[in-house]
Formats: sequence, C-alpha cells, structure tokens
Amino acid sequence: MASARDPLADLRRIAFLLERAHEATYRVRAFRGAAGKLAKLPEGELVSRANAGTLTELPGVGDVTARCVVESLAGEEPVYLRRLEATAGQDLDEATAGLLAALKGDCHAHSDWSDGGSPIDEMALAAAQLGHEYLVLTDHSPRLKVARGLSAERLEEQLGVVAEVNAGFAGLGMDFRILTGIEVDILADGSLDQTDELLGRLDVVVGSVHSNLKDEPEVMTRRMVTALANPHLDILGHCTGRLITGGRGTRAESRFDAEAVFRAAVEHDKAIEINSRPERLDPPKRLLRVALELGCRFSIDTDAHAPGQLDWLGNGCARAVACGVPVDRIVNTMGAKDLLAWAATHE
Repeated sequence: MASARDPLADLRRIAFLLERAHEATYRVRAFRGAAGKLAKLPEGELVSRANAGTLTELPGVGDVTARCVVESLAGEEPVYLRRLEATAGQDLDEATAGLLAALKGDCHAHSDWSDGGSPIDEMALAAAQLGHEYLVLTDHSPRLKVARGLSAERLEEQLGVVAEVNAGFAGLGMDFRILTGIEVDILADGSLDQTDELLGRLDVVVGSVHSNLKDEPEVMTRRMVTALANPHLDILGHCTGRLITGGRGTRAESRFDAEAVFRAAVEHDKAIEINSRPERLDPPKRLLRVALELGCRFSIDTDAHAPGQLDWLGNGCARAVACGVPVDRIVNTMGAKDLLAWAATHE
C-alpha cells in the first residue's frame, strides 16, 4: 500500500493552481477553506473521519474536497489535483523564461489586511516556494475604503506582524524576507494617501491612481508628475488603470501625456510598473515602448491578491521581452539589498 500523502498540502496546492488559473473565488475558497478547517482537527480525527466517510459532516468540507483527502490519505495524487497539474504549465519562450528566472522578487502584492484573500504568512510562503528572495507587501491605503485600505494605525500594526513573520523565516534558516510597503493612492492633487512618517519607514512604495480615472489629460498628467516627484514614491503602479477583461468588466485607459509622465519618472529615477494581472496587463505595449525609449526603469509585478496569483510574473515578462526591455532596467532583478539601496536614494 502506498504511504499517505499530506492531504492539507494537496488541498492548498489545488487552491494555488486555481488561483493561478484565475478561476472563480468560490472555487478557490472551497479548497483553501477546507484545508484551514481540517488543520484544526484534533490529532487522528482526520484519518478516522476519512475512514468512516464522515468528512462532509464538517462545515466547509464538501464532496469534492473530502474525496481529495481520502485519495491523499491512500497515497494517491487526488484526481482533481492531477488534472490541474496536467494543464498548469506556462508556455514561455526562451527569452521570457530567462527574464522570469532573473527576477528576484515581486514588488506589488496584497494580503487579507486589505482586499487580498490570504494571510500575510501564506502569501510569503507561496512567494518563497516560487523561489523569490523577497515579496513586497503592498496593501492599500486608507481612502480606498472599498479595498479595506489601511489606516496609519493598522499599517503600524502590520509592520509588527511582518517583523514576526520575517523572524520566523530567519529561524527556519530560509533566505527569504517580506519587504514592507504599500500601494498608496495618488490623490487628486498628486499627494500620497498616508503620513510622511510612515511612508518614510517603508521599504518600497508603489503609488497608483484609483479614483477619477476619467480626469482630463492635463489633470491626470499633473497628478502623476506631482506624485513621481514625491521622494517617498518608488514605483508608479498600473499607470493607465485600464481593465481589458475579467469579472469587473472592462475600463478604458486614463488619458495623460505619457512622455511628460515617463520623463518625470526618469528625472526622479522612479520605476514604471509592468502589471502582470491578466485583466490589466498595464501599460499597453505602445506606452511601454515609449517609456523604454525615454529611459525609464521598470518593475514587473503580479499585483497578486492570492498565493497562486504570485505565479503570474510570466505575463509581465512576456510583455517586457516583446518590447525589448533590457534586464538591467528592471528593478526587481536586483537582490533585496540593492533594491532597498535604490529605493533609499529617493528619500
């Protein structure tokens, strides 16, 4: 008889692959939620319930998740997992795969402290398992209430949690760390939606426009140029704000003077984000080429809101390769020490 697998690891792997495939949130929650509930059972109860066929009597455990657990305990790869693994590969050309391998981390990711779906430690562990050296935690700032943006007090509390999680990684001898950060709203006047004191304590600051996306071009241009001049901002996130697919529908690009914005980024040595979310893929390639020609730096980020989405970096790498972005212009090809040194030059 085959030795038992880890059923909780199998359930979490299924959730990860569903997230990476951008499947419906309820489907992901079925597996990740079941793993969380089963992990709290007293020792031996998981096996006894599986043998008795009573797993589905537990809240949050359905027929499919129970079947996966039974198959795992029997030493078999669950059929559901096997099917996902068989279709999970990314078809990357050699250049794209090479750029992906050169990335040391991800500078834009969310946890359940704002509008992400998973705790900080789960996001961090997934990043570490992908081979990242670091993950910048960039939950939203307070005025984005729909995304449960962090007040100054909550952000202060989060910094303590990040320190504890990093201490745990260090205690395990893992060469990985969470870098502190925020996705701060760029407000109507170009100011940033958090206190200067807190922004100054963060490792990396991503600034994005989330409101008044239909502002007139001159207004939007002034707004972003002002933000790029702010010494606390390091990376300009999803600069056009467009949505090209997905559950939220589509949204047209914000209009602005791209040359003026990208020249400001060059002047202040800030990076333009190449956002890898399938519904964003922002900026469009035509603007990516403008930014490249003007000498901008870039950051290829996932904007992940779940662990499996951290594996979306290949989307951004493919766009960077298509537009001829050289490796030395991409800030997250730097190790953590060099990335922090670059960000520190903006203060």
